[in-house]
Amino acid sequence: MSSETTTAETGLRPLDALIIFGVMVLWGMNFAVAKVGLEQLPAMFFMALRFLLVALLLVPFAKWPRGQWRALASISFTLGILHFAFMFTALTTLDAATAAIAIQLQVPFAALLAAIFFNDKLGWRRGVAMLFAFAGVAIIAGEPRLEGQYLALGFVIFASCMWSIANVQIKRLDEVDGITLNAWIGVLAVPQLALASLLLEEGQWAALQAADFWAYFAVVYQAVAVVVIGYGTWYWLLRRYQMNQVMPSILLVPVFGVISGIVFLGETLTLNLVVGGLITVGGVAVIILRRPKVTGPGAGRV
Repeated sequence: MSSETTTAETGLRPLDALIIFGVMVLWGMNFAVAKVGLEQLPAMFFMALRFLLVALLLVPFAKWPRGQWRALASISFTLGILHFAFMFTALTTLDAATAAIAIQLQVPFAALLAAIFFNDKLGWRRGVAMLFAFAGVAIIAGEPRLEGQYLALGFVIFASCMWSIANVQIKRLDEVDGITLNAWIGVLAVPQLALASLLLEEGQWAALQAADFWAYFAVVYQAVAVVVIGYGTWYWLLRRYQMNQVMPSILLVPVFGVISGIVFLGETLTLNLVVGGLITVGGVAVIILRRPKVTGPGAGRV
């Protein structure tokens, strides 16, 4: 019997559980870290730098994706422009805690797409859970402090839907490992984001020259902590354990997202945020535990 099979049958080892916890902390803190970088760098320019660094770090270890360039180009557009560009543009004004909760709608969107494209039975429990997840975000949106930021919140919801579509695209790829997937998506996304930044933003070079250590740290954190360390560890865990053993840990991401926003950015923990967050995360929890086919993270999570 292989060590992987033994591990999968006997449950998480304490050290691996601690490693999973660490990855969730890295991913959850990403919302606050990103906002620090976005205070100094334009959003799409920031993401172009992030994907550039990911490509530089991973391409030397990536396989040549023979015959899959068109599919990868399509995924890079969905993720780079339609997911990350909208998400990080929203983060320039939206607080990290709200974004960390609202982006979890990517899970009910993924469940719905799994039912449409992969004949994954939705069931009444997941159907109700989807309604709860959206209701929780609606409660948060009703806060007076979000007045005037509905467009930004809409961008986050749109970005969560695009993440789910990207996962459908990834699901349809031939076998591609995580390093190869993230490396070449990075290569293909950089020129798209650079062009979008050139057309829609201004002052990129001046912002880069004026940026302090924390802005550069935010870019490095995005590429190294979130992608190289976070996803490298996550794919390694998925090889050791069954999906249902590790997927519930994803529910910790919005928790750490909210905590990091409060601790590092001085954001306020309101009643609406707590109630709406609990309802949304509760709905997401039901969907994850029911294990739809495309709720696992693909190429890059916020």
